[in-house]
Amino acid sequence: MKKILVNVKRLLDNGQMDDCELVIQNGKIEAIGKNFDRSGLEIIDGENQLVTPGFVDVHVHLREPGGETKETIHTGTNAAARGGYTTVCAMPNTQPTPDSVEILLDVRQRIDQTAKIRVLPYASITKRLVGEQLTDMSALKENGAFAFTDDGVGVQSADMMLQAMKQAAAIDMPVVAHCEDNTLIHSGVMHDGEVNKQLNLPGIPSVCESVQIARDVLLAEAADCHYHVCHVSTKESVRVIRDAKKAGIHVTAEVTPHHLLMNDTFIRENDANYKMNPPLRASDDQQALIDGLLDGTIDFIATDHAPHTHEEKANGMEEAPFGIVGFETAFSLLYTHFVKEGIFTLKQLIDWLTVKPADTFGLPFGRIEVGTSADLTLINLETEEKINKKTFLSKGKNTPFDGWEIVGKPIATIYQGVVVYKEEA
Repeated sequence: MKKILVNVKRLLDNGQMDDCELVIQNGKIEAIGKNFDRSGLEIIDGENQLVTPGFVDVHVHLREPGGETKETIHTGTNAAARGGYTTVCAMPNTQPTPDSVEILLDVRQRIDQTAKIRVLPYASITKRLVGEQLTDMSALKENGAFAFTDDGVGVQSADMMLQAMKQAAAIDMPVVAHCEDNTLIHSGVMHDGEVNKQLNLPGIPSVCESVQIARDVLLAEAADCHYHVCHVSTKESVRVIRDAKKAGIHVTAEVTPHHLLMNDTFIRENDANYKMNPPLRASDDQQALIDGLLDGTIDFIATDHAPHTHEEKANGMEEAPFGIVGFETAFSLLYTHFVKEGIFTLKQLIDWLTVKPADTFGLPFGRIEVGTSADLTLINLETEEKINKKTFLSKGKNTPFDGWEIVGKPIATIYQGVVVYKEEA
């Protein structure tokens, strides 16, 4: 049966709101307008809320296979749907790693069986993520790999990265990189600045990230490869990426909500809910990320949703794993602290969560247009509440944002014309 989404407001290119209706058939948007004949149509009441394209997150950790105590494809995509996401791209640091066609097909089968929204799986650059042997990128692409990354570890060998980029360029696929020179980490657990010294915790220097990005953009130029930088965190990294773009190198980059919202001064005690990789940097790094997003150096926002168990995170900064969850807090926090404060426009924020990541990777999502998949998010911009991690649908409750006050949040998510999340009244 055809469906019609009514009583919604659409954000126009000029930033103004416009009342509209969307007719949906076979999972796609058939018509956009007003005052359609509703006879014989299943009506979805948008309750006078803002309708946006379903959010797109190209950097998430769903932990399955191998890490199901932390998250599963089912629980992770439920959490993503609650946060307004309809497309997520799952990183390959699972057990086993999708470094072969057989393992990738198993991951895709799990997705088909349990995912609530669209999940596009990465394959790894190297076997078992150890940086010693390249995967068969061509075969992995043919069997559904979204892109290639060893996320969680930087590819340490310049020659290995160059060969990977050449192989990826030959099949028109991007290389996506977690950038970190292991020789410069020195067992650090948070940013190497003033705060780590006050807390007597080992620091991670900014240069361990920026130096590998500098290496990689030159390798990408040599290989004529699309190179994408994950979770940029330092002002030096922003400068390198900006210069690379000016030089015409095909480099793109993302930033996380937590690096935009916080810096290392937010860490006042040894609390592993503030432990993520890359770490929260200094305030001038935080400002450089905001500026880089605004001037186009950084292309979009990705959550790096990284669930862990309570027991793991209770071990303190030196023993706990890196990472925080992000699906269920991203929009609300960014809207509250940037749009409401006049730093970003609502149109900019929505674009960074939808069309920008989609266009960066050539995905046909992130827009509300006739003929596109009916992936839609309904947002109440007036909601006021406190974040409560106990209500998360994710298995992971590891967040530093518990108790933060927010304004505005997704209240319903539609994937391919089907309501996959709706907040209970």
